[in-house]
Amino acid sequence: MKFPFEVGFEEMIQDIEPYVSAVFSSLESDFLSMPRGKGFIDFPVFEQGYEALKLATEGFQDMNPDKVMETVKEVPLALIVLRSILGFTPPEWAYIASQRKGIEVSQSFTRTLDRNIRLEPFKALPKSDLTTQRVRALVEVACQLITSPSIPEENKIHRLNKADTQQGLMGLKNLALMGVPYSMLLYERFLGRPFAGHRDSVSDLIGDSLEAAIEEQLANSGISYRKTKRAEKIPGFDQTPDFIIPSEFNPQVVIEAKITEDDGTARDKVTRIQHLAELNASFVADGKSSFEVIACIGGRGFGVRREDMRKLLLATRGKVFTSSTLTQMVECSRLNEFKTIK
Repeated sequence: MKFPFEVGFEEMIQDIEPYVSAVFSSLESDFLSMPRGKGFIDFPVFEQGYEALKLATEGFQDMNPDKVMETVKEVPLALIVLRSILGFTPPEWAYIASQRKGIEVSQSFTRTLDRNIRLEPFKALPKSDLTTQRVRALVEVACQLITSPSIPEENKIHRLNKADTQQGLMGLKNLALMGVPYSMLLYERFLGRPFAGHRDSVSDLIGDSLEAAIEEQLANSGISYRKTKRAEKIPGFDQTPDFIIPSEFNPQVVIEAKITEDDGTARDKVTRIQHLAELNASFVADGKSSFEVIACIGGRGFGVRREDMRKLLLATRGKVFTSSTLTQMVECSRLNEFKTIK
């Protein structure tokens, strides 16, 4: 079996299907595990915040905002437990607090607050008036929603229509005392996959493993490269690639590193790489030197749609590498022109 980067472009496009299959066969996935990352909270730590909130509310019988606020000041982790009861993301909590309390609680504030608590669960919150005002707004709206959940409209599902919050304090109290029926736990897990929030928070770290492997190949060959930062703007590129060789002032090779376990997301990433190929064409049209586009991919998401892989092979002229073929990247691309270590 030959890989697309081992043959010429003209040969590949004569019969592209075997090369699609070759890339599919080399794809690897590790969706069963993910990085812990900074700010991962183990259950015994989380449980301390839970018990503190349970004690302050008398077993969730009295969601008094003042009592909850005092607990949050003493044990900031209780704030994350409170958010977990709601089932909201930090931005969602910020939005509804701003809407209902009439003060600005920005999404960036709640994201930063949530991350800081996860990093140091028992460190006292900043005592500034603005921080206190915003945290109180979050606490008050949470207590209101938990105490008096709204009745969902017909043909709609309310976010608080969960085993613990659909009946207000009575449901919270009952579940805290007797535990959750296993079937209901499985049902709510079905509605939202396990570890989804954590996976989203470490998405950059998941991609870092592939980028580190690319850097190793470039460094081992003595190739000069520019690794770009997230959301960095590079002149001439309306879409910044992950690596530019040898530099952004003289782009000859660009590399995109993408990992995804979802086929829908894979399609978006293929489109991004196609755009780099289109940008290369505009460089040539403007009289600039062309650059080669290389795609380094991983995850089962790229192995679902053959049509997407065809597009990827055409956009990169066959220069698609996976974790298992990355050692051939330098020799089978224009990167070999910049190799200084034999």
